[in-house]
Amino acid sequence: MNIQIFGQKKCFDTKKAERFFKERGISFQRIDLHEKGMSKRELESVIRSVGGMEQLVNPKDCDYALWSHLLPDAQFDMLLETPEMLLTPIVRNGQKATVGAAEAVWQKWLKDEK
Repeated sequence: MNIQIFGQKKCFDTKKAERFFKERGISFQRIDLHEKGMSKRELESVIRSVGGMEQLVNPKDCDYALWSHLLPDAQFDMLLETPEMLLTPIVRNGQKATVGAAEAVWQKWLKDEK
């Protein structure tokens, strides 16, 4: 299992995801979106896995209205440049990904791994 948790230091759900994997002895890589963000390939992979960019964007973000009126390529570029617009945590397991606290999916990953 190759777990990456993209999140923010003060995000309750990010801490929840980290705790979930830590309690089960699963190692993970923590990536702070404010410090590092996501690479182009990482973001593309997550978008494919979750079913589109709309699933990743926080509608409460102050830039959401602007983002929603852009063409898809510009939307993608904006997410790369302003990763704080993304809902967190984004948890990746290879080509699979979740957005938000998705413990049921993470449990399924663990069962599938056995």
